Amino acid sequence: MKILHSIVEKSLNHPKVVIIIYALITVIFLTQFPKITIDTDPENMLYNDEPARVAHREFKAEFALHDSIVVGVVDDSAPEGVFTPDTLNRIAAVTDEISQIDGVISYDLISPTTTDDIEGRGGTLTIEPLMKAGLSDKAEALAVRDRALSNPILKDMLVSGDGKAVAIAVPIEEKDQSYRISKEIEEIIERHRGTEEYHITGLPVAEDTFGVEMFKQMAMSAPLAGLFIFALMLFFFRRVSLIVSPMIVAMVSIIWTMGLLIGTGNTVHIMISMIPIFLMPIAVVDSIHILSEFFDEYRAGGTKKETFINVFDKLMTPMLYTSITSSVGFASLALTPIPPVRVFGLFVAFGIMTAWFLTLTLIPAVTMLMPERYLKGLVKAEHGPDKLAAIQRAIGHLSTKRSRMVLVATLLVLGFSAYGISHIVVNDNPVYWFSKDHKIRVADRVLNEHFGGTYMAYLVLNGDESGMVKTPELMAYIERLQRHLTTLDVVGKTTTIADVVKKIGYELKDREAGSGVIPESSAAIGQYLFLYEMSGDPEDLYHLVDPDYKKAAIWIHLKRGDNLDMRGVIESAEEFMAMNPPPGGMSSEWAGLTYINVVWQDHMVSGMLSALLGSFVVVLLIMTLLFRSILWGLVSMVPLVVTISFIYGLVGVVGKNYDMPIAVLSALTLGLSVDFAIHLVQRTRQLYRDSKDWGITIDALFEEPVRAIIRNAVVIAIGFTPLLFAPLMPYKTVGFFMAAIMAISGGVTLLVLPSIMVVLKGRLRP
Repeated sequence: MKILHSIVEKSLNHPKVVIIIYALITVIFLTQFPKITIDTDPENMLYNDEPARVAHREFKAEFALHDSIVVGVVDDSAPEGVFTPDTLNRIAAVTDEISQIDGVISYDLISPTTTDDIEGRGGTLTIEPLMKAGLSDKAEALAVRDRALSNPILKDMLVSGDGKAVAIAVPIEEKDQSYRISKEIEEIIERHRGTEEYHITGLPVAEDTFGVEMFKQMAMSAPLAGLFIFALMLFFFRRVSLIVSPMIVAMVSIIWTMGLLIGTGNTVHIMISMIPIFLMPIAVVDSIHILSEFFDEYRAGGTKKETFINVFDKLMTPMLYTSITSSVGFASLALTPIPPVRVFGLFVAFGIMTAWFLTLTLIPAVTMLMPERYLKGLVKAEHGPDKLAAIQRAIGHLSTKRSRMVLVATLLVLGFSAYGISHIVVNDNPVYWFSKDHKIRVADRVLNEHFGGTYMAYLVLNGDESGMVKTPELMAYIERLQRHLTTLDVVGKTTTIADVVKKIGYELKDREAGSGVIPESSAAIGQYLFLYEMSGDPEDLYHLVDPDYKKAAIWIHLKRGDNLDMRGVIESAEEFMAMNPPPGGMSSEWAGLTYINVVWQDHMVSGMLSALLGSFVVVLLIMTLLFRSILWGLVSMVPLVVTISFIYGLVGVVGKNYDMPIAVLSALTLGLSVDFAIHLVQRTRQLYRDSKDWGITIDALFEEPVRAIIRNAVVIAIGFTPLLFAPLMPYKTVGFFMAAIMAISGGVTLLVLPSIMVVLKGRLRP
């Protein structure tokens, strides 16, 4: 501690030098910002060599599949829906222009004018686009609808089963182009729009749009939160001169952290973009403790320098340990198997320690350069502290005079929390990251009401020998598996090579009733597929099978993209395959963005749990070493246990899904809950050593130490309520739970810890 005191004294003696050095360092970090690389792809929550990602890439390459934007065209106002000549011609024009957008894979675009239908004419097979542009009468338009509805491949994928809507699937070269492409599609639609409604959705556009809007929201929310914090600190301390330095500390900490992150070549992922909003509250926590103490001591008399030395004598130890424990909480995220979360945790930990060091040095330096007249009003001021006196007395009375009642209430809260935790549902869906009235959520809802499902997952059956897929046994197996999958509520449709074979047979036999079945011989199946290859584009087949017919893909259309639903589909399919093994010893594997989201969330949940448990143990050891007592260490962990338990219990009770923001908030809970506890316990021990009397200690404790904690809790809790009005749901989540964390951890620290001290005062000797 002597070294730290020496650093503080040097800052007090040479304030200009300190400020010049920090200004130069800040400029250096600011020069890194133009190098920023933004990544909005949730798939990068997994390492590039993650088996699920490798299999997904191989699947897309083998079956020539691409991520797609879904454009739905709906008209519920007319009995024939969109199937009028004018509407279909407009759809054809829109399709033609979409195909010319840079980044769109035009040859794989799915629409009425680009997608082939299978027809039999006089025993021959005719494969041609479902619709030709330039329809002239109503009969032609209705014929397009009827042909599509009679084709099990196109029904509920290209044309809705209710005959009201058409879908256009727009394959794109890269997912990170989907936001730009969707905007260009919107411009095309505006030029052609009639009475019909157009909706744009799909996981790629949802994920990319969220990334774009999140960065815009961050640019607004972080400064707004800073403004709220500034206003609340001004309310408590009534001197701009006092609160300028903490705000500088927060801003400089964020600049250094983000500058280092960008300068070391890390991309700014959706997760990482939240670093500023997490650092903002933590960076001012120590500053508020210092200002509260400085406020009281400076009013009692003395110079600025003497006052700062006295303040740091009292607060140096708790400040150091709260910063270490908070940084440990976030650094523990490095234990997760998710790259952006690791980077997030490590750099927030760096930012916390940066804020701590700046608090030790920059706040004294800035204050020393202020003219005395800026602070002289503190001597006579009767401000914020007195307004908190009644609250402090009430809390002190309740926690010391009703200590056993407080502890019983705490046990009841833990029981409630355990009940809520048992009801937590682990689930996420990138589309739900938008508010309910966002156009992507609206599009998702409308299109999944009309079609088989806009969320795609793929189950691949892998064989060892060429031609295995052409056997009647495997075709029948695929058909049975399809029937099983479509019994699931979330599955709206499945598409396989078996559907193509049955449709060919049905058309070749002039649509004879009962002719849409799988042939009984491999030779017949081979002839059907050969006819298709000769009459149409064989590349269309290769989206469902590989060219050697060793592998077959089952397209699963899901009406919801929830991880919980996808996991249910996986479990049901694997249970079916376990009871009914595929013929020929074929293996299976999963692919698709909906499946990838399940994988990274599973990693997130297990990783966060490991990180939380690991950091909990480390923080407990730090507390035990700090207080040189296992009992004091355990007592100081009580606010953390109660806060985390209650927060997650509340999540379970209200039915909020355990998603990415909720998972990451556990680290914030650990850092801030322990911060309050350390300050309270350390100050209690200091006061007891001076007085040797618990009554005097408690009375003194509920003066400045408790006042500082109340200020911290109120400033940060209220400071982040603007996030509740953000249009993106993760921001609302962060705003609500940050406020809840501060309120609960502050309340538990002030009520429960003193109650424990009173009950155990015979054993809790400092």
